[in-house]
Amino acid sequence: MEFLESLCLSLRKASVRLAVLNTGEKNRALAGVAAAIDRNRVKILSANEIDVQEALKKGTKKSLVDRLSLSDKRIDDIISGINVVINQKDPVGECESGWKIENGLRILKTRVPLGVAAIIYESRPNVTVEAFSLAYKSGNSILLRGSSSALNSNKAIVEVIKEGLAQGGGIPESIELAASGSREEVDWMLKARGLIDVLLPRGSSNLINMVVENSRVPVIETGAGNCHVYAHKDCDVNQAVEIIKNAKLQRPGVCNAMETLLVHRDAAGNLLPELSRVFALEEKNTGCPGGAKFHCDEYSMEILKNSGAAQELVPATTEDWALEYLDYEMAIKTVSSLEEAVEHINRFSTKHSEAILTKDFESASYFQKMVDSACVYVNASTRFTDGGVFGFGAELGISTQKLHARGPMGMEALTTVKYLIDGNGQVR
Repeated sequence: MEFLESLCLSLRKASVRLAVLNTGEKNRALAGVAAAIDRNRVKILSANEIDVQEALKKGTKKSLVDRLSLSDKRIDDIISGINVVINQKDPVGECESGWKIENGLRILKTRVPLGVAAIIYESRPNVTVEAFSLAYKSGNSILLRGSSSALNSNKAIVEVIKEGLAQGGGIPESIELAASGSREEVDWMLKARGLIDVLLPRGSSNLINMVVENSRVPVIETGAGNCHVYAHKDCDVNQAVEIIKNAKLQRPGVCNAMETLLVHRDAAGNLLPELSRVFALEEKNTGCPGGAKFHCDEYSMEILKNSGAAQELVPATTEDWALEYLDYEMAIKTVSSLEEAVEHINRFSTKHSEAILTKDFESASYFQKMVDSACVYVNASTRFTDGGVFGFGAELGISTQKLHARGPMGMEALTTVKYLIDGNGQVR
């Protein structure tokens, strides 16, 4: 892996140059990248089509092919995300606070880049641009290691980014791709302490757990998404059905999709048959009988069977409560109280995103206070947990840990603090 060491040494040199660029210089470079991506749509989409066709040949499930696929609309969104980053406040050099101590020393707490970031991620080639743009604006070089399934897409995108940086007066050496496709790349990156300052895994729970458990490089743990929606006893049934449909069916292969539906038993009799009916209308779009496969507890199973549900109904196991399906499947559990719902979520969730559907303010407030997750919603879909939606332009991932960063991570997650102390001959 000598080539990776060489890449990291080059990234380290580039990070030193990048750290001292002013905001205008970084923004011009990012604008150059946005223009290059717009010009090179055909090149990017052609490379992506190779990856998509290969995935289809391998029988990759529909929801994961969707994660891999690019389109003109998604490229528009990528460019829009870069422009949002350009217009955002630059965190580098920001003075968070300042004070003077008794002996006359003046102390300033300021934000500085971390240095060299690395991200290991699966499938989604849009992450290549998102991670780069946030790293560049925050003054960091970045090493990208996408999955082999998106290798052609990522190669094309990184070539275009470098072209845009050169034309925008930026630093093309600030981004590199680990492009051999070998698992040895990942193993090497996990041990590259001193060459890589921070490592971000973004993908399945297996990938994230492997990186967290084996890395010698500091890791920001981004989250697998065993996300929950809880329908309280007083929920608006029609509104609840639409929110649940969006949370599960819009893009089931992403981390903010709902995986488990909790329903208060007082609401189950009205909600579940209507949910089944609405999901069944999505069968053509999902390619799944009834729109989705339901893993049910005994109470919900009985209600759905008696209502003539079109879905495939299977008994839920304890393993289902902790499973991230990333597909047109979901678990359904009924509960007898709000407290039981919260207890279940705190036991089985991955601390990503959870939602309560209710008309009662006190119940909503209790849920938001007691659920221990990065994002907690009232009467809204979990699908909104996204850096772009939150106004960050892009995201590095959704952090489910509690140290340094939590929730959708923007530029500030790639910075740390430095104390600047000015004196006049003081000694201790």
